[in-house]
Amino acid sequence: MNGPTVPRTRFVDLSRPIESGMPVIPGIPSPRIEPYLSHAASRERYGGRAEFELTRLFLIGNTGTYLDSPYHRYPDAPDLAALPLASLVGLDGLCLDGRIGRRRTVTVDVAGRDLRGRAVLVRTGWDRRFPSDRYFRAGPFLADVAVRQLVDAGIALVGVDFGNVDDTADLARPAHTALLAAGIPIIEHLVGLEQLPTTGFRLSAPVLAVRGAAAMPVRVFAEIDEMGAAPAGADPDRATGPSGAI
Repeated sequence: MNGPTVPRTRFVDLSRPIESGMPVIPGIPSPRIEPYLSHAASRERYGGRAEFELTRLFLIGNTGTYLDSPYHRYPDAPDLAALPLASLVGLDGLCLDGRIGRRRTVTVDVAGRDLRGRAVLVRTGWDRRFPSDRYFRAGPFLADVAVRQLVDAGIALVGVDFGNVDDTADLARPAHTALLAAGIPIIEHLVGLEQLPTTGFRLSAPVLAVRGAAAMPVRVFAEIDEMGAAPAGADPDRATGPSGAI
């Protein structure tokens, strides 16, 4: 006889780690990560009884997997610190396959879907081309029709697994302009979206509350509820939450 099952949560990391010298958007400096106070240098300060590392970071907010706030486009719009946690954490997620057209435009099929208040991720597989030069210079971008559909649907957040929601040759940046005007944060450079189902997950992208900051690298993750075997001695009747928490 099979044993009892209990709900459990699987976490999926959708972010690219930040490393010194990593490839970034052409035209901005690569990040630099270095010790401000190294373990070795700190020993004397603590009398040889302990040692600590203090790390210094030099990076542009648009590094790695990052989130753009409306302030990125509009000087009077909310910055990172003004974004409420409820708009970034525990969002009902939807991951859609993006179709890349001949002109590198990406469209999605949203027909019949209720998108209001949801985090919509667009999956193309382009992230697998990183860190090649082609990843940045020949990447896809959201088609105007896709942007209009997402804005009109009232989504909470949009994320893509490529480098820019806009065609970088278009200096008007229409996708950023429309999405951020509607108060929809944008996450670019996601990775591993093939691990997600279309629906049935929660998305979180908590970002540092930095006043005056337009964008920031973010640890994006999805939570997927699954059923698993109860550990030996566990009482499944006590599991009340989606992750089996009491």
